[in-house]
Amino acid sequence: MSDQKITINLEKFASELEKRKTEISDIRASSQQSRDVVELDQSKVGRLSRMDALQSQAMSLESERRRQVELSKIETTLTRLQNGNYGYCLRCDEEIQLKRLELDPTVTLCIDCATKNGND
Repeated sequence: MSDQKITINLEKFASELEKRKTEISDIRASSQQSRDVVELDQSKVGRLSRMDALQSQAMSLESERRRQVELSKIETTLTRLQNGNYGYCLRCDEEIQLKRLELDPTVTLCIDCATKNGND
């Protein structure tokens, strides 16, 4: 790793994360209806319409799951910011490069550790 110390603007990252958290919460609220139980009454809708509704619901549920994962990552990152652990790799405890944090403020591994483990 580089011996160069990188100054991280923690307030900027916290502000961006809080903003994204609010955006996700707004999306979750506005998309609730698409995740509701699909009406299966054949007298009201046809078979293809039900299949489309079920597929749409499944896609909405998956989108919601992904939003929940992102919210969880944001919450964890905000906690790390408060505890003074932000910007350090969870595996090797080296600083995570600023450009990597700017790309995704919720990353927890430096590029070396992420590459070794085959994930980002």
